[in-house]
Amino acid sequence: MRPNKHSSFVAHSTTLQNPSVDQTGADRSQLHQAKVAIPGVVVCLVGALLASLGAHLLPGVSALLIAIILGALWRNIAPVPTTLSHGVTFSAKKLLRTGIVLLGFQLSLSSILDLGFEVLLVVIISVGATFFATLWLGHLLGISLAQRVLIAAGFSICGAAAVAAAEGTIKSKDEEVATAIALVVLFGTLMIPLVPFLGGLLGLPEEITGMWIGASTHEVAQVVAAGGTIGSGALAVAVTVKLARVLTLAPMMAGLALFTRGKRAETDAKKPPIVPLFVLGFIATMLLRTADFLPETVLSGLQLLQTLLLAAAMFALGLGVHLPSLFRVGTKPVLLGLLSTIIILAVSLGGSVLFGAG
Repeated sequence: MRPNKHSSFVAHSTTLQNPSVDQTGADRSQLHQAKVAIPGVVVCLVGALLASLGAHLLPGVSALLIAIILGALWRNIAPVPTTLSHGVTFSAKKLLRTGIVLLGFQLSLSSILDLGFEVLLVVIISVGATFFATLWLGHLLGISLAQRVLIAAGFSICGAAAVAAAEGTIKSKDEEVATAIALVVLFGTLMIPLVPFLGGLLGLPEEITGMWIGASTHEVAQVVAAGGTIGSGALAVAVTVKLARVLTLAPMMAGLALFTRGKRAETDAKKPPIVPLFVLGFIATMLLRTADFLPETVLSGLQLLQTLLLAAAMFALGLGVHLPSLFRVGTKPVLLGLLSTIIILAVSLGGSVLFGAG
């Protein structure tokens, strides 16, 4: 035993005297992981490009929606090579969070503040009431905490991007993420014709209907599609109000991260950061956009890059959508999505009618 102990001691001493040995091994491991991820990342980027092309051919349809559908079709029609798994996982997490950071370049604090206190109050109440009511109703339905948090984030804030952001702060299963995104797509798409129809039925002015669309509809692309069916005035209001909802992503995710730290402290599990790094990045890019020194051409290029990265991530998430597994989740998440949609429609309608006229 002594020679072995001596050998171990010598090896350990050598490592201490020459830490570059460990560093070299770590660098080689990271390089290997990067090489292994390349095929999957390339495939996801190709899927994103195809989705972007489809979005150009189908005006009003989000590239993110097309990307996740393409990924899901592949996953359920043909086998996905295992050699792509590392790159798909990388795309679903790292590319997605990078896309969320770049999303901040589309938000100017000045344009949001120009909406006025009353409109911002409608946004805050709509997001807060929907988020917490969805959590409460999900608890009553017996749905897991992770699943109801993902649904609450997606339905109250900004759709798939919010689901992904929430997934970065709470431990969840791939099936739960896929279910939340599928529900956002389903109900958000239904809202495209529904909210303009209801606005006309209620006799609401164009701007009030646009405000309602922006304060209730899940995805930015869905807001554009719905607002565009009414007119340019409604569209401008709808998009600006929607971006104000997107602005709540940072504080909501920071609060969720704090809550998660408290829950994990009870089990001595590894705690997530108080504010996730990608949320800080989102805030930083938003402040850069507010400073208004970036040329419009640069902002347009960043928007294209953001869409490409988010679409690649959606394609990767689509590859994880296994329909037989989704069918096994039952009707409870679907019911929760329906109830969450009704809540945000009702709360935002009340706020739009009360404060929009001012």
